This record gives sequence, structure tokens and C-alpha cells, in this order.
Amino acid sequence: MSSLPFLSHDAKFIDRGISRAGTLLKKRESEIAEGIGLIGIPLSKPSISHSGASFAPDAIRRMMNAFTTYSVHEKLDLKEERIIDFGDILMHVTDLAESRRRIEETVERVVSEHPLMIPVFLGGDHSVTAPIVTALKKAKEKVGIIQFDAHHDLRNLEDGGPSNGTPFRQLIEKGVLQGKHLHQIGIRDFSNGKEYTDFGSENGVNIYTMQDVYTRGILPILQESVNELLKEVDVIYVSLDMDVMDQAFAPGCPAIGPGGMDSRTLIEAIRFLGEVPAVGAMDIVEIDPTLDFRDMTSRLAAYCVLTFLTGYKSRN
Repeated sequence: MSSLPFLSHDAKFIDRGISRAGTLLKKRESEIAEGIGLIGIPLSKPSISHSGASFAPDAIRRMMNAFTTYSVHEKLDLKEERIIDFGDILMHVTDLAESRRRIEETVERVVSEHPLMIPVFLGGDHSVTAPIVTALKKAKEKVGIIQFDAHHDLRNLEDGGPSNGTPFRQLIEKGVLQGKHLHQIGIRDFSNGKEYTDFGSENGVNIYTMQDVYTRGILPILQESVNELLKEVDVIYVSLDMDVMDQAFAPGCPAIGPGGMDSRTLIEAIRFLGEVPAVGAMDIVEIDPTLDFRDMTSRLAAYCVLTFLTGYKSRN
């Protein structure tokens, strides 16, 4: 029996002149993956505030189809590129320490088996960064971090344990990361305690506030950060906490607030970092799709993945 005409489970409208960015996501087929790879980390139970960030990896993947593969400005079509999707790391239902162990073990193995791949980790809340960077340090030796965030995430561990507010405190106190190798961009007024700004300063953390971004511009700050890190580290890790954005641009963050970054500035920053050869990994964290409006925040995250890939393609 022939198929019924005009019935389809695919897109409601198919345009032969358009290729959707979601088609770039491919499962690993070869022994060694190269280029950009996605790894989902659906963990949000350590979040200080209520969070559905565990749903974000799937939401970001879905939003890839909100975009085409063609950059008009770059005159670049990515349709022949492949983003290797490794799927999600399976989290333990109740044991957070076990979940962190699984993250660290999986990242260490993926990085060692695929040294030519640049992993992009889709969180999850910001607690996932600590085990990721711990694993990277084993493979990459000295790691420097460029952190986009409204918050320091340098809270003490006595009051709440290893939460999404403590990843960089953990890394510094465990000796995985030197404070001077952490560059925080977008730190916002009335979102942090003085004690944690003082802790950062005392440990050599480079702190750029949102006012610095407004006054100096994002690219001069990033150039300064990259130049300083390249003097001392082997690889740069980019940690993108989406609450660095103003609430108008990222309503799907658990900790929204005014006075943050706009999407144009973030896109410009990610494009720049994608082009930097020393940038070897990135995470995108703190999106709660259950709070989002028309998937605005997940769309921006997906756009950042494509922008990072565009920058990567321009590397010499």
C-alpha cells in the first residue's frame, strides 16, 4: 500500500533552500571524534534555589532547530559540519556525590579518548563545573577559566555543601585551580555578599563587574583575560552561567535580575572565544526551561553553540 500523500511526522513546512541547525547533531560514529561535541549533564538537585535545570540539555538541543546553518554575516554555511552528540551523563536519583563522581569519570574518559574534540557541556546547574574542571585538569594540566556570571559562586561549603553556589570555591580550595587563573566577567551589584568578593580578591581572582563591561566593552576585557591566561595555563575553559544575562534576555534562569548583559554582547564574546585556539572546552549552565518564556533562554544557548562553532571554524 502506498503512503498517504502530504502526511508527515517531520516539519510542517519544508523549504529546500533551508537547512536546520538541528541536523548538525550526530551520534558518534567513528572511534575518534573531532570538532565540537555535546555532552548533557542533567543535574540540578544541588541548586540553592528551586531549579528545573536538569531539563535544559534536551531543551537546548530542540532549540537548535529554531535556527538555520547559514551565517549571513560570515558568509559561512555550517551544513556540512557535524556536532557530535554524546548524549547525557546518567545522574544518580538520590546520591549527589555519586552523580559528581560520574561526571568527573565520564569527562576524564571522553577527553582522553577524544583529544581532538572540544566538548561543550550542557548543564544542569553550575555545580557541574567543579567535577568537569577537576577531570580536565587531569588531562590538560593547568586550566584557566573565563566565567560569565552574575555571581562569584565562591560561597562557603559549611552552610550548604557543594551546591551551585560553590564550584569555584571548591576548585580553589582543593588546589585544582589557582585563583589568579579565574577571570569572572559580569559580576553584578546586589547579587553577591562582600565576604565572597573579598575571598576572590584575596585569592587573586580577576573580577570584572557588569559596570566594567558597560564601560570598557566586552572584547577588550576578553583580550586582556586571554592574554593573561595564556602566559600561565595550558587550556582555557569557558563557563557560561546564563544568569549573567539581564532578565529581559534570559527569563528562564532561576536567579534572574536586572542590570545584566544583553544578548548581542554575549554573542560577540562567544564568537571571539570560539576563535581562540587555547579555548578547549565550555559549559552552558543555569537554564530552567520550566520558567522560560517561549524558550528564549534555551534559544540563546543554542545560538551560542552555533556562534562558538562559527568562531572555531575560523581558527588558523
